[in-house]
Amino acid sequence: MRLRDITMEDLPLYSRMLRDARMMAELGGPLPAEGLEEKLRGIVRDVEAGRTWYFVIESDDGDDAGTVCVWTHEQGGEPIDEIGWMVATEFQGRGLAGEAVRGVLDRARVEGRWGTIHAYPGVTNAASNAICRKAGFELIGEREIDYMGRTLRCNHWVSDPRTAQR
Repeated sequence: MRLRDITMEDLPLYSRMLRDARMMAELGGPLPAEGLEEKLRGIVRDVEAGRTWYFVIESDDGDDAGTVCVWTHEQGGEPIDEIGWMVATEFQGRGLAGEAVRGVLDRARVEGRWGTIHAYPGVTNAASNAICRKAGFELIGEREIDYMGRTLRCNHWVSDPRTAQR
């Protein structure tokens, strides 16, 4: 598994994942194609400016398998650092997401980047909750999260890569 910065050339992967009903089932359903190119353009700008980490997950065979990202946003008027990931359906079950999440947390620790990192997988998303548990996140409860105008019931996990042992 390898991580590389996302670029505009990754629009087909990005769009395919966000428009896939199976992949987006835990996130309120697939997103419309309209606006995805513009959203990715903003993400690429944030990556190039160093404001966001947004990586494409490449399989050992060199296939683009998914994405993992860390970004800062406001929640309740306070800035928080959040991690999220997606792995294309045909690559799921191979451990790529877990390896990518651990890799990002390790990189954050080594580089001294980010503070406490929050993750919000859906309460019924067993695979993503298992990734959090195995990556050393601490479950602190459930909460409702707004995701692209959709209210989701999520587990709230936290990890501080500066102090976590892997």
